Amino acid sequence: MVGASILEEGNGSTSVLTKKRRLRITFHFPGEGAKRVGTEAKKLSTMMLDPVVLDCPICFEALKIPIFQCDNGHLACSSCCPKLSGKCPACALPIGHIRCRAMESVLESICVPCPNAKHGCTKNLTYGKESIHEKECIFSQCSCPAPDCDYTGLYTRLYFHYIYSNHQMRYMGTSLFSCGESFTAKFNIRDKILVKEECRMTLLFAVQCFREPYGVYVTVSCIAPSAPRLGKFSYDISYTVDGHTMIYKSLEMKRVLEVSFETPKENFMLIPHSSLRGELLKMELCIKKLEE
Repeated sequence: MVGASILEEGNGSTSVLTKKRRLRITFHFPGEGAKRVGTEAKKLSTMMLDPVVLDCPICFEALKIPIFQCDNGHLACSSCCPKLSGKCPACALPIGHIRCRAMESVLESICVPCPNAKHGCTKNLTYGKESIHEKECIFSQCSCPAPDCDYTGLYTRLYFHYIYSNHQMRYMGTSLFSCGESFTAKFNIRDKILVKEECRMTLLFAVQCFREPYGVYVTVSCIAPSAPRLGKFSYDISYTVDGHTMIYKSLEMKRVLEVSFETPKENFMLIPHSSLRGELLKMELCIKKLEE
């Protein structure tokens, strides 16, 4: 199979419509037995001054297989086809039923480096699938959850940055915990976030609360990429007031590269306002690693 690699050059602009990048594409052809010279495969290099030919002409996102075309050869990605009501926007001919196998073959033969290559990732990815890999890439950059801190780094470096910057001093009690063991999480609702540190796995976990009309939403997330090697987590919350205990057992915990301060739509515990006693929120929490 023919293979190719891409080197991007440009002025750093991120606009699809205005970017003027230059892609150096190298197609690799396998040797032909005895005719192969030395151990090097033959190479054919091509310069592409306008990489938008690899983007959908309708949504301007990177083309992904399957790719469709009308009888005049105009292209559309699989995401755009359902929105077109089966009519090509360029010539009004039917579109959405004929695959463009030639362009699909081109995409399959092109590889691009991981966006985290500068941080150490050596993976080469099929064009258009960089974002999928980036969510699981162990080299993805994580943002510090401390207010007014713009540090980003690998999840392990973020852990030590957080400790050595003394960010944890803003919270009550110790911020350390052991995975699988219950601990008391105590913080003011107005603070919105409590960061806990798991030293054995060098991971940070964010316990967050959101005050809404129906009560306070409580959720927990792990600040790390979704890399399989890190495993999966869940959490249990126990909240007691006036002798009554509320218990929540989560599904798989969400892993994030940056903490969000938007009210969660799933995987949370809701504590009604009638069950709150002032601004102090005190809960028993257990973060567990799920069995593979």
